[in-house]
Amino acid sequence: MSDSQVSAAVAKLYDTYPFPPEPILDEPPPGYNWRWNWLAAYNFCTGRTPQKQDIRILDAGCGSGVGTEYLVHLNPHAQVVGIDLSAGTLEVAKKRCQSSGADRVEFHHLSIYDVEQLPGEFDLINCVGVLHHLPDPIRGIQALAKKLAKGGLMHIFVYGELGRWEIQLMQKAIALLQGDKRGDYQDGVKVGRKIFSSLPENNRLVKREKERWAMENQRDECFADMYVHPQEFDYNIDTLFQLIAASELDFVGFSNPSFWDLEKLLDKAPELIERAGELTEIQRYRLIELLNPEVTHYEFFLSRPPLPKHDWEDDSSLLAAIPELNPCIDGFPSKCIFNYDYQIINLSDAEFEFMQKCNSSAKIADIMDQTDLDISGVRKLIKQQLILLTPSEGVMGSWGDGELG
Repeated sequence: MSDSQVSAAVAKLYDTYPFPPEPILDEPPPGYNWRWNWLAAYNFCTGRTPQKQDIRILDAGCGSGVGTEYLVHLNPHAQVVGIDLSAGTLEVAKKRCQSSGADRVEFHHLSIYDVEQLPGEFDLINCVGVLHHLPDPIRGIQALAKKLAKGGLMHIFVYGELGRWEIQLMQKAIALLQGDKRGDYQDGVKVGRKIFSSLPENNRLVKREKERWAMENQRDECFADMYVHPQEFDYNIDTLFQLIAASELDFVGFSNPSFWDLEKLLDKAPELIERAGELTEIQRYRLIELLNPEVTHYEFFLSRPPLPKHDWEDDSSLLAAIPELNPCIDGFPSKCIFNYDYQIINLSDAEFEFMQKCNSSAKIADIMDQTDLDISGVRKLIKQQLILLTPSEGVMGSWGDGELG
């Protein structure tokens, strides 16, 4: 199919099955995704709070507006723009945001390829689950890159081939059985469900579906998006970094850095870790995914330089910094909380007391004088992303160009 035919087929799928199929609420959505919170995401990428919050955000390929709604509610000073190829899905997005009071948003029926039609630049571009469905992902990411402001961030989510191997097989099986009916997405869903109900219980495709995807795939919208999509490209580390290189933006790092920790995989073989030290950064990432082929997707940040990073290694600059609580933690004030990644954190008495006094105005040194937390304890809170730091005026500390990887 030509690019225009592929785009039309993708639009037809989402007109038939608007995605994501989350319910429309008359209140802000529950929970959070820290990658959609400008304060938390900027701090993750740079080590400090951003210098402005009145930013412009683009949700590129917004679908039914689930992410868009969060972007509005999680960033109360931002103006948000959502674009999508599917007119039917956009109508759902508009209703969703109107219902929950997400009123700082405008929507455009627009392809990512044509994003230059929007005026101005954006400080944060969110593109989740979209580029891998484009007939030309490189053209898509290049179009988005041109709209990213200097010092801005782009958050991207694309599929990974290793963890989606069984999905690829089922996609091909459904397409073979559909034959001339391919493109009839309701028929594709019926065929796919019939296959799963007919295969033996110990079949590898059935087992993978049950252990990983069955809960969300109870909904036809999710099943169709996964198994009968007309266009999909699944990445590996090598092809992913070819895509990133084409954007001419800087790779900041994966947003799940703990997965990309080689020491966790080879802690019993320090000699192999030493050998891996000779590899390039990309080769190390490739080695990790080969050894742990559960990668169903890649989620990462890119930036348009300059994006200076703060390491807080200097004690004097750290003590003069002003801390505030990460807005994406749940359960505080309590000593048992969920952190920005929904991991359970048990705070010590000293940590809890320190966090209670983080009021966005007092300096770390002053809070330490009132609590029993020492500077190593403060650094632990920073490493856990529980507190965000703003340098005191005139005390900028140590800046560099390091990557989070």
